[in-house]
Amino acid sequence: MNSLPEPVADRGGPAQPLLIARDLRKYFPLGGGARVHAVDGVSFSIAKGETLGIVGESGCGKSTLARLLMQLMPRDAGELILDGDPVGGPHGISVAAMRRQVQMVFQDSASSLNPRLPVQDSVAFGPRVHGRSRSAALEVARAALRQVHLDPALIGPRYPHELSGGQKQRVNIARALAIGPRMVVLDEAVSALDKSVQAQVLNLLVQLRRDLDLTYMFISHDLAVVRHISHRVLVMYLGQVMEVGPVAQVFAAPRHPYTRALLASRPSMDPARRTETLAISGDPPNPVDLPPGCRFAPRCPHAEAVCTAANPALAGGADHLAACLIQVPGSGHSQAPGLEAAA
Repeated sequence: MNSLPEPVADRGGPAQPLLIARDLRKYFPLGGGARVHAVDGVSFSIAKGETLGIVGESGCGKSTLARLLMQLMPRDAGELILDGDPVGGPHGISVAAMRRQVQMVFQDSASSLNPRLPVQDSVAFGPRVHGRSRSAALEVARAALRQVHLDPALIGPRYPHELSGGQKQRVNIARALAIGPRMVVLDEAVSALDKSVQAQVLNLLVQLRRDLDLTYMFISHDLAVVRHISHRVLVMYLGQVMEVGPVAQVFAAPRHPYTRALLASRPSMDPARRTETLAISGDPPNPVDLPPGCRFAPRCPHAEAVCTAANPALAGGADHLAACLIQVPGSGHSQAPGLEAAA
């Protein structure tokens, strides 16, 4: 049985993050000088072998961030570093070399596949682009299909319309694996599946991460799914990072009011503890005409005048950070600790 391609060798060792994003920015012009701040100064890192979950309301910039990482759209500013090498530029690795190591699985499993190609040809397309012969690429495709628990003899010759939603998403995962990547970006990869199939695909992803030593960036609006699969979670709001930290800490003791509101908005499974009040009130600000200071201030129950004076940076412990003045000693917010607390 032919195996999947070997991933690119680890160059920086286990202590070096696989991916570092620094001050990524993407603005969409609307004419007349107006711009939508889709991604506005986002920085983070992803360690080798971990899963970083990305959560936030619709329109917060999660999918745009994924497309920036995959170079599917040009970034207006910022830097991407893959295992110590900058991506793009005269001294960095090429986009093709980056995509050899980082692949993406999209939300819509149906539109991600060519309806005129048999499944095995769609999975084999990537290896063909990277120099494999047709026969060798088809062997890799069959191995990838087996890796996601699909019978290549049964599923390979079929067309996408002959498959269920769960099968199509497994094919998309196989297509990503056929390149032999080190990292996979999953953009709402299970949100369109029913719960039983969703659980099967999530368990498959966990198994593949362990067996193939993969790294994931997992984007989802489903907090329960993110909590199940992620090691760390990054919370976005209006194109910026509000909080980032280990998933257990963020879910147990969120530090940003927006994160607390997101967690409070989850439906209760206990009929005696129904949610009867809104966890978050008001509408998000206009992304074209953003308010001064903290972007969550217009909806925050703890907002004070100081919150509109400056946009807070991420602060807190070494691994659990929040962009809130309440976390900054001596910030001027009435709930912030005094400067002596930082000593």
